[in-house]
Amino acid sequence: MTDSRPKAMLLLGPTSSGKTPLGEMLQLRGLRGESCSHFDFGLNLRQIAAGEKVLEALTDSDVKFIRSVLQSSALLEDDTFYIAEAILRDFISTIDTGSIIILNGLPRHLGQARQVSEIIDIRYICELYCDAEVLRARIACNSGGDRAGRCDDDDAAIARKLEIYNQRILPLVDYYRKACVEINTVPVDVETSADEMWQMLNLRIPKDD
Repeated sequence: MTDSRPKAMLLLGPTSSGKTPLGEMLQLRGLRGESCSHFDFGLNLRQIAAGEKVLEALTDSDVKFIRSVLQSSALLEDDTFYIAEAILRDFISTIDTGSIIILNGLPRHLGQARQVSEIIDIRYICELYCDAEVLRARIACNSGGDRAGRCDDDDAAIARKLEIYNQRILPLVDYYRKACVEINTVPVDVETSADEMWQMLNLRIPKDD
C-alpha cells in the first residue's frame, strides 16, 4: 500500500537556536536537490492570534485560547491538537505535494508526535544543539535576524522556554531515534548562520532515491 503522507523533516532546538532562519533557507534553496516548504507553527499561531490569518476550522474561542498559549509559552496538549491539525492541514493544502515539509514548532511533545505521524511522514530530524549561554547571546545580538519585534525574550520567558524544551521537547530526539528516524545534530554557536547550518545539513542528509 502506497504511503500518501507528505514527507517531512523536523527542526528541533531551543528558542533562538536558528530554526526559523534555517527553515527559510531550506525553502529558498531546497535540500540535496529537493524542494522544501517551511511550516513555521509559531508564526502561524501569532498570525492567527493577531487576526492576520483566519481559518474557518477555528472558532473565536480557539483563537482566544491560542492567545493565552502564546502569552504563557505553554504547549498545545493532546486535547487541543485539533487546533494544530487544522493549521497544518491548511498549510499542506497550499504547497507542492512533492516538496519536503520543514516542520518548525510542531510536534513539540510525544503526544503531538504520535498524532502528527498520522498526517505526515517525518523522515529526518535536524537537532540544532547549543547551550543556554549561547542561546542568550544569540538572542541578545539577534544572531538569526528573526527576533525583531518579539515581546517574549525577557529573562523569565527565556528561562521558561528552556525548561519546557528540556522537559517536553528534547525527549523527541530519543523518541524518533527509537523509531529509526535519521537524527542529524548541527552544533550552533553565537554567530552560526543559517547558511552554515544549511551547508552542514546538505553534507549529512543523503538524497532520496
